[in-house]
Amino acid sequence: MTRRVYIETYGCQMNVADSELMLGVLGREGYVVTDDPAAADLMLVNTCAVRDNAEQRVIGRMGELKRYKRPGVVLGVVGCMAQRLGRRLLDEAPHVDLVIGPDGYRALPELVSNARDGARAADTAFKSWEHYEDVPAVRTDRVGAFVTVQRGCDYRCTFCIVPMTRGRERSRRLGDVITEVGTLAEQGVTEVTLLGQTVNSYHDGEHDFADLLRSVGAVSGVRRVRFTSPYPTEFTDRVVAAMADVPAVCEHVHLPVQSGSSRVLKRMGRRYSREDYLAVVDRLRAAVPNLGLTTDIIVGFPGESEADFGATESLVREVGFDDAYTFKYSPREGTGALRLPEAVPDAVAGGRLERLIATVRDVARRRNAALVGTTHEVLVEKPARRGDLLQSRTRTNKVVLVPGPTSWIGSYLQVRLTGTTGSTFTGMLEVSGKELAVVG
Repeated sequence: MTRRVYIETYGCQMNVADSELMLGVLGREGYVVTDDPAAADLMLVNTCAVRDNAEQRVIGRMGELKRYKRPGVVLGVVGCMAQRLGRRLLDEAPHVDLVIGPDGYRALPELVSNARDGARAADTAFKSWEHYEDVPAVRTDRVGAFVTVQRGCDYRCTFCIVPMTRGRERSRRLGDVITEVGTLAEQGVTEVTLLGQTVNSYHDGEHDFADLLRSVGAVSGVRRVRFTSPYPTEFTDRVVAAMADVPAVCEHVHLPVQSGSSRVLKRMGRRYSREDYLAVVDRLRAAVPNLGLTTDIIVGFPGESEADFGATESLVREVGFDDAYTFKYSPREGTGALRLPEAVPDAVAGGRLERLIATVRDVARRRNAALVGTTHEVLVEKPARRGDLLQSRTRTNKVVLVPGPTSWIGSYLQVRLTGTTGSTFTGMLEVSGKELAVVG
């Protein structure tokens, strides 16, 4: 009998890749995917634990999904929140049957079968050897693909729970990564995104991240290589040279800064100062012309003064980020920041977040307005939410909406940028310099 699995995924690209792995594990047992939880025999929620509001959303969603439970239907929580809470979730949520951390997905079929017989279980053991090399991920996106090259994290940033939910850092063997990328290319995938918690610290014992970029970029059929998320101080001369030398490596880096204040960075346990970060930016831009830069920023970290926040705003303007993911500090159980004094009142942190968002948008709007009228190569990804347009993306990670048939999905086009909302662009297709289509 065919069984159906429904998966909801929250959080980062790593979780998206892990959901594809779970579908691979379950697919070998005859499961097929459904988009309707009411039709599912197995419902899984793949979770994020980075911020409290993400966990609260999941808890609320689990309460909603329990109405779809009927005899024989299993409801499970997987991923980072599952790893963090473990059996506590089973105790606090009687409608949950399974709790499985990121290293436990291989056991899914057995644990699901046991749960159907009434044996609720939690598997949150770390497995330093687990890379799921023999599990073929089930990917629905035939344009681009996430390829996990590294799991876990050895950094100990005081705000971050990832080392407690993902375990110690370990890298896949370069040869295994290249085999996977080669298979994807044979299937028609032309853009790959290499994933790791601190992806540019990749090292398999013999090869470093520079070797990985050069090898992936040399795979026949691969036209674009992206990676996320790097750590600022791991951009060695070898890595920067590889980025500059390999044509397939895209001119975009998501470079988390977290704060523009050296004092706050030290309290965060980040291994660089403001000046160090700016030096990395200078090196990257010198090596890779027209580089797009995005970042992550936290406001309201314990002890952050108004002057510290001002330093963050000034860094945003000095760097000229193309965009930024901005957050209020979220206390996480077990992290070092909980022991720090001088908590910032929530209202103050909220006000700073609003001001920071306005600054980021102002900087991005100015940078994007200057690009209107220029021509770029875009990869058409999928239908846009708006009208009959298609969503495409430049090498520098700019989203461009263009009109055209869905048969263009997966194609590379030359597009002239005709306008911007401040974040996304509209564009018109060009062939031999002639405009063929206009976005209204």
